[in-house]
Amino acid sequence: MKQEQNSFSRLWTYLKAYRFEVCLSIFLKIISVVMSVVEPFVLGLAITELTQNLLEMANGVPGASLNATYIAIIMTLYLIRGVFYELGSYYSNYFMTNAVQKTIQDMRNDLSHKINRLPVSYFDRHQFGDLLGRFTSDVETVSNALQQSFLQIVNAVFTLLFVIGMVLYLNLQLGLVVILSIPITYLSARYIMKKSQPYFKQQADVLGAMNGFVQENLTGFNVLKLYVREESSQEEFHAITQHLQKVGFKANFISGLMMPVLNGISDLTYLVVALMGGLQVLAGRLTVGNMQAFVQYVWQINQPIQNLTQLAGQLQSAKSSLDRIFQVMDEPDEEEVTEALSEDLTGQVSFKNVDFQYVAGKPLIRDFNLEVKPGEMVAIVGPTGAGKTTLINLLMRFYDVTAGSITVDGHDIRHISRQDYRKQFGMVLQDAWLYEGTIKENLRFGNLEATDEEIVEAAKAANVDHFIRTLPGGYNMEMNQESSNISLGQKQLLTIARALLADPKILILDEATSSVDTRLELLIQKAMKNLMKGRTSFVIAHRLSTIQEADKILVLKDGQIIEQGNHQSLLADKGFYYELYNSQFSNNES
Repeated sequence: MKQEQNSFSRLWTYLKAYRFEVCLSIFLKIISVVMSVVEPFVLGLAITELTQNLLEMANGVPGASLNATYIAIIMTLYLIRGVFYELGSYYSNYFMTNAVQKTIQDMRNDLSHKINRLPVSYFDRHQFGDLLGRFTSDVETVSNALQQSFLQIVNAVFTLLFVIGMVLYLNLQLGLVVILSIPITYLSARYIMKKSQPYFKQQADVLGAMNGFVQENLTGFNVLKLYVREESSQEEFHAITQHLQKVGFKANFISGLMMPVLNGISDLTYLVVALMGGLQVLAGRLTVGNMQAFVQYVWQINQPIQNLTQLAGQLQSAKSSLDRIFQVMDEPDEEEVTEALSEDLTGQVSFKNVDFQYVAGKPLIRDFNLEVKPGEMVAIVGPTGAGKTTLINLLMRFYDVTAGSITVDGHDIRHISRQDYRKQFGMVLQDAWLYEGTIKENLRFGNLEATDEEIVEAAKAANVDHFIRTLPGGYNMEMNQESSNISLGQKQLLTIARALLADPKILILDEATSSVDTRLELLIQKAMKNLMKGRTSFVIAHRLSTIQEADKILVLKDGQIIEQGNHQSLLADKGFYYELYNSQFSNNES
């Protein structure tokens, strides 16, 4: 795995592709910050002018009057300031949103491409839900952090800088008072956040445990009722909610102290500024308008400090999500070679002294040898854990052999491009996979260039054309999520038609009829015969009635062939296959 970089540095490699929009957004945000910071100063000018003139008029000073022109200029400047503030805020958000969404799109695309390049072994080691979470919620967390936090940080930092500049410009003494309140406010907020965060983490963990408990009980509701465990379940749930209440109280109580503490510091700063400023106003060293501006700046300085403190938690969450995303990105790709495979593949398959182990030191397949002629049907049977599925995984090159070799038409499959190699295969699985879309789109998945006429011919050969035409919409009927609007047997017939369209040289039939009724099994078997004509076929099945016509039947145990032959010869040997066959048919008769 390559050397880890800082997650935010790696995020910048995505953002910098849109650095023009990002820089323009920052520039516009700075303009809006400047316009916000000068607002108290501009109002202060108007207030100073009004109070001086009104006082002079009230005291009967000769020639005293309102300077309407000056007031009009100030108000015009104030309105212009407001326009620039709104435009800066609007367009900074516009350009940042554009850059962020493009960045997240690139990240999602890269993550999707990476997942497609990962070896099958990666998915064996990681839970589906965990990978889905990285792809969805983690990416969304990064998106929200970029969208919300980035401009808020720019706004908070530049607000602090410009406010400090303004208060020092207006009055050095009062400016120092305001500046002194900044570290006090920040450290107080940081301390409270640090104390509350462990409890928020506990709260999230307990909430997750509660959700898992509720899901488990709802899923197994009937079992819970059957064994009369409602009371014990309620007691366990009560213990979880009690724990949640305790940590939730601590988390929210401690974090709830932040606003009173920050408001207290702010009020204290107001008090000091009011006393010192009032004295300076009376002494004529500070105007009323500037005094008013100072009061507003005290408020402006507290808000960005509080925002920065809260954003620290969001950024930490975003970093955790980035780490999880880049962990997937840094996984080694499935090794690839570029040697092309001949178009006129015959389907001759050879396993030579093959050893394989998922975990080092725990061999599953040992010294496995098999020769399969083009067009032969090879059935594989055996108890659970015998190595049937592993054998197919090796043939499909989802895993590479530990020792020995597998060749197709004399080509060592490790030296052939996986993509080119896998195009030679068709699969019909017990859990037939169809996606949300029309029936025609699902059938064409096997051959994207297939015409409508070829689709219909394949459906007829798979004995599914009549069924399709009885459906509303026929070939254009939309399959719902998980294809639950048709039966399992009908799904398998559709996957057979899809495999026929793909016209593969080698077929993998994995328990293709083990979960359907007898009527559909006969229909599927007829379609299977059409599919297997002229193709090398590997069939895994528990129902031995489905493999009696196989050219070779391999009986596996502990990763080795313990019996081999056709149906009649294996029955005549009266070995493991004979016992398995008799046990199945005696069960069927009873």
